[in-house]
Amino acid sequence: MTAGVMTVSVLAGAPAASAQTVPSIESMSSDAQAQIDALTADARAQIDNFVGQSREQAWNTRNQILDQVKVLNPAAADAIQSAVDAAVNAIFPGLIDQKNAEARAAREAQERAHAEQVAREHAAAEAAAREAEAQRKRNEFDRGPCPADARVCVDLNGKRTWLQDNGNVSYVASAMSAGMAGQETPRGTFYINRKIKDEISREFGNAPMPYSMYFTNSGHAFHEGSPAYESNGCIHLSHQDAVRFWNDVPVGSKVFIY
Repeated sequence: MTAGVMTVSVLAGAPAASAQTVPSIESMSSDAQAQIDALTADARAQIDNFVGQSREQAWNTRNQILDQVKVLNPAAADAIQSAVDAAVNAIFPGLIDQKNAEARAAREAQERAHAEQVAREHAAAEAAAREAEAQRKRNEFDRGPCPADARVCVDLNGKRTWLQDNGNVSYVASAMSAGMAGQETPRGTFYINRKIKDEISREFGNAPMPYSMYFTNSGHAFHEGSPAYESNGCIHLSHQDAVRFWNDVPVGSKVFIY
């Protein structure tokens, strides 16, 4: 290897004598071709020395030779690469195509990974923007007279109910309904006294009341039920809202209904 590199160095970088006349275009072309031929022969000789060694060693040697040529004589790199690759393929058939395919697959995998990372970052940015907008709307939300220490607020006239965290609106139900005329939902300050996930109403023929959170001792509760219909005094919530209230509101939480 060292001898080959020295040969290449001499061919690529030997200084001209000061008294030498300017060569003709024909002689320059001839010298360049001779240099390429010499580099090619030297490269072939180095590859031939690796007969019997592993394919991976041959591939590494091939790359070392080409790296050296690019430094010593970049103009000859393409011509010499063709000759070197031909020599490698003669000793290790298919090696060049295999390694090129592996490099291509690695590039494609890297490009896919980069695209996926960009997509994740884009999705995260969009999610952050949506959350910021939701927070802005929560900050502008009309809390009415509901006190800051109430965990759950209900505006019967406005048909709204929401959750609070230290006075900050944390969740707004998509819809709700309350008690019908004659069975109105009571107004005032209450506290969640018990929670029963798979509750039924024995008073009304074992009607289901999933995710019940009682706030009086008279049977008034937040629970899953159609917001399209008035209740017998409870607060009806959609399934999604009932689950959120159930998960976020512990027993003992303050409820304010106005």
